[in-house]
Amino acid sequence: MNQNIARPELLQIAESVAREKSIDQEIVIEAMEEAIQSAAKRKYGQELEIKAGINRKNGEIEIARVLKVSEVVENKAIEITLEEGKKRDGEARIGDYFYDPLPPIELGRVAAQTVKQVIVQKVRDAEREKQYEEFKDRVGEVVNGLVKRIEYGNVIVDLGRGEAFIRRDDVIPRETFRPGDRIRSYISEVKKEQRGPQIYLSRTANDFMAKLFTQEVPEIYDGIIQIVAVARDPGSRAKISVLSKDNSIDPVGACVGMRGSRVQAVVAELQNEKIDIIPFSEDVPTYLVSALAPAEVTKVVLDEEQKKVEIVVPDEQLSLAIGRRGQNVRLACQLTGWDIDILTEGSESERRQKEMKNISQLFIDRLNVDEVIAQVLVTEGFSSVEAVAYVPIDDLTEIEGFDQKVAEELRERALGSLKEAEEGLKKDLEKLNISEELTIFEELSPAMLVKLGNANIKNINDLADLASDELKEILEGIDISSKDADDIIMKARAGWFEEDDAENKDEVKDEIKEHK
Repeated sequence: MNQNIARPELLQIAESVAREKSIDQEIVIEAMEEAIQSAAKRKYGQELEIKAGINRKNGEIEIARVLKVSEVVENKAIEITLEEGKKRDGEARIGDYFYDPLPPIELGRVAAQTVKQVIVQKVRDAEREKQYEEFKDRVGEVVNGLVKRIEYGNVIVDLGRGEAFIRRDDVIPRETFRPGDRIRSYISEVKKEQRGPQIYLSRTANDFMAKLFTQEVPEIYDGIIQIVAVARDPGSRAKISVLSKDNSIDPVGACVGMRGSRVQAVVAELQNEKIDIIPFSEDVPTYLVSALAPAEVTKVVLDEEQKKVEIVVPDEQLSLAIGRRGQNVRLACQLTGWDIDILTEGSESERRQKEMKNISQLFIDRLNVDEVIAQVLVTEGFSSVEAVAYVPIDDLTEIEGFDQKVAEELRERALGSLKEAEEGLKKDLEKLNISEELTIFEELSPAMLVKLGNANIKNINDLADLASDELKEILEGIDISSKDADDIIMKARAGWFEEDDAENKDEVKDEIKEHK
């Protein structure tokens, strides 16, 4: 902008810039006014309050010094007294403003450059704000763009209305792009940063695959088929579970399409990523078996509390179930939300035999019985001395070869063994010097107390300081759930809350006394 430009041309320039940048013309004019105001301050003094305006009809520039009528003048450069104001206008009041016109300014080369920079910056800020407003509500959409440039593995994408950014980690491995290539991506995040809005795209996000299937499968778009979960190893393999709300529609078949046309379109977009489409089931074992496809499963053992599962597969299916570098089982874990442990039939049988042998030896040692009786008890499902001691006598007499006399003798020996063990624990407790408040803790058995004492947890405060995971670790070998561990810790901490309440009550009492 220089002095030779005719004033009406200012409006033409503003209109041209606004049209080119797709922003409001008023924003450009306001940027011009701010730039001229800045140049005027440089000439007439930074201490002055100066306003610059451009006439919206003819483009004429108006520059004025602003003076405020104040009761007490602190800065003579921008304030005048009420008396001075009355001289200018008899009806002047405190808080009124006077505008003294200033002569037009001559823009030198430096000043003109400054004005230009201010305008450029304002226009750029307006562009960024418009871009942010346009894209902030589009997170989760799939967009098409052109690759603009590659910077250190990061891809800059031209979306037409703005630039977007694909981080190196959000590009599918071994995927290459060149400037000018068309690219389809998922808007994962839109952030307002100092350098302007940043639009982050992703091609590795699970939701990107879900959106691609939504575009390719009309039943998903219409809500007839629901995508329950997605798990991906980008560029290699993926699993997606689907559920049909219409029993007459096969969700897997709909996603695959005629001769695989629908799934192949997604596969091609994802650089030939292999996709397993799995039917979702409310029955957890069925769902887990499907998730481990193509491996065959012979047995499923669930631990619902820990959300862990043991999957038994034939020996020759182990490598298939685990997958290359653990890929198949890892994706199945992500898809189902369960912690999966894969065992072969051989290793599971070996482990079971080892467990049976250990329990059998326990019965031989604790009940003073021979190996045959011990194995019979194990075979009938008895896994502890407590089970033998407290099971109804009829359950023992129903075992083949066990009459009433044998059953009663076994129960007597079991009760005697438990009593002996309890006395041993009591002796151990006496040696450990555990506090009385901990010994009367109902939720803690003598065996638990011994383990706690050996871990130097000897009073209620020591117990309260533990996290539930730490407590379970200390009590290793004793069957205790996460919920029970949490309950024990919270009960131990109850005293803390009572102390806090007491302190708060005392503080309230003190405050009342002070007011009195």
